[in-house]
Amino acid sequence: MAETSGRITLARRASAEMEEKKSIFIGTAAPVTSEEEARKFIAEMRRKYHDASHNVYAYILNGGAIARYSDDGEPQGTAGVPVLNVLKMSGATDLCVVVTRYFGGVLLGAGGLVRAYSASAKLAIDTAGVVTMADYAILSVRVSYSDYQKVTVQLPKIGVTEDAADFDEAVTIRAGVSAERVDEITGILTELTGGRVSVDVIGHEERPHIG
Repeated sequence: MAETSGRITLARRASAEMEEKKSIFIGTAAPVTSEEEARKFIAEMRRKYHDASHNVYAYILNGGAIARYSDDGEPQGTAGVPVLNVLKMSGATDLCVVVTRYFGGVLLGAGGLVRAYSASAKLAIDTAGVVTMADYAILSVRVSYSDYQKVTVQLPKIGVTEDAADFDEAVTIRAGVSAERVDEITGILTELTGGRVSVDVIGHEERPHIG
């Protein structure tokens, strides 16, 4: 059975704002799965903050196999690279961060820019949060109406997520569980219902690992 993949990425899209010597920095972080998705996100941020002084970005894909950045007019090495370094240090992959700057009239100097862009990127990632992804088996669990209540109550207690239920001649539950636990869960449900259950794996998908 497949093991937990261990891929770490962002839990959600998020943004955070900070001020440094009258300049406003807005970091926005998003999970992305391809360069096309990263470029669309960057374009979206540029449209949203079209009046900003700079929209600096960096993204990492495929465990670091693809890494891109842009200083967007800031002095070379003071913006894009610091943001990229924060992404690398986060341990996450398949993410993009855009740091928007509204210049406040006070020059920060090279060191100040590096610190501000780094801090803004880290704040955005911390706000988004990171999750470890795992291979989840999608189960079709077929039970009688008389067994449905005790099964649906038990599922979250044993680490199974109920996605949906179809009520026909019997109840068919669509559920997700960490792939390596399929046999264990099948055994638990079989015992719980006295053998009156049918459990089939109907697919696999990557989901945030629980527990």
